[in-house]
Amino acid sequence: MIRPDDRAADALRPVAMERGYTKFAEGSVLISVGNTRVLCTATVEDQVPAFLRESGTGWVTAEYAMLPRSASGRISRDSAHRGRAVEISRFIGRSLRCAVDLSALGERCVTLDCDVLQADGGTRTAAITGAYVALHDALTLLVEEGKLRRLPLLGQCAATSVGMVEGEPCLDLCYEEDVAADVDMNVVMRSDGAYIEVSGAAEGDAFSRQEMNAMLDLAETGIRQLFYYQKEALGL
Repeated sequence: MIRPDDRAADALRPVAMERGYTKFAEGSVLISVGNTRVLCTATVEDQVPAFLRESGTGWVTAEYAMLPRSASGRISRDSAHRGRAVEISRFIGRSLRCAVDLSALGERCVTLDCDVLQADGGTRTAAITGAYVALHDALTLLVEEGKLRRLPLLGQCAATSVGMVEGEPCLDLCYEEDVAADVDMNVVMRSDGAYIEVSGAAEGDAFSRQEMNAMLDLAETGIRQLFYYQKEALGL
């Protein structure tokens, strides 16, 4: 099978992360994965949702939106409040919470805003990968300001997509592959090897356990590379 951009089946698209992309956020990064570009910003507030007040525990949440001309046709701005965007926002939020020691964060809330500037497949996984870098910068700032004694992170968090395309497992699907895939799966992992989320479904033909294992192996290979790119961006 020849992929649209001539990549090998186990190859990621080119990845780039530009930190400090915006002036005012405690952490920000523009992540590019192929032609997909997502602006991720982290905002820290000294308050938590009502159900966590006086608990000593913090919170990490996310909001995801596609800007009006991030795709081939215009997307209404109020689409951010509709089902798909809300579901993806929750997906990003719970993924990043699994990378944070919330009790060590104290009663603070970190909101990760993930705005898709350009979409070519894998926007939610790019958002998670970029949002981790923005989150790391925001938490590092709290340590530098003396508001936290240590960085309350349990490990890195990154995500990628995999799928069965023309009967072959492929890593990091672009849009053209995504819409044609028989199986589309998103995988989120932490750098200690733990899985945070695996979500996938047959879009065409059903898939076997052997094919699922092959996709998970590919995803782990790709995510290990994304951990490297995160560290490189953070100068670690």
